[in-house]
Amino acid sequence: MLQAIPGQSIVKTSSWYLTEPVGLEDPEWFVNGVILLETVFLPEALMLHMLEIETALGRERTVKWGPRIIDLDLLCYDQMVMNSPVLTIPHPFLEKRRFVLEPMAEIAPEYVHPVLKKTMVQLRDGLAGEGQVLIRLSD
Repeated sequence: MLQAIPGQSIVKTSSWYLTEPVGLEDPEWFVNGVILLETVFLPEALMLHMLEIETALGRERTVKWGPRIIDLDLLCYDQMVMNSPVLTIPHPFLEKRRFVLEPMAEIAPEYVHPVLKKTMVQLRDGLAGEGQVLIRLSD
């Protein structure tokens, strides 16, 4: 659906990962992945498109970090650093979440976090005691 919006194209797609939930005691595991997208949209406009896709697919915001049909996050935007009332870039939890860093390291291992000045591989490998189990679902 993102690629169908004029002015954008998907450059790379990670594998899908089955991941243990974070921040909520829930028996349901999540499926996570990351895409690298080229877009003509500025971050806030891109985020609006992402929210429209979530709504079209039936996303309901009920429990924070709870189960949901889809959750699209704008993790990074080039080397931009942004903190507005509606959007923070890079994503404020990116460096703490193995379920994000694993697919990020797969498709953009040398991408440098614009604030922390570490690559995705360095951030992923620096996670200690995370305890999450990741199962790569596809190549």
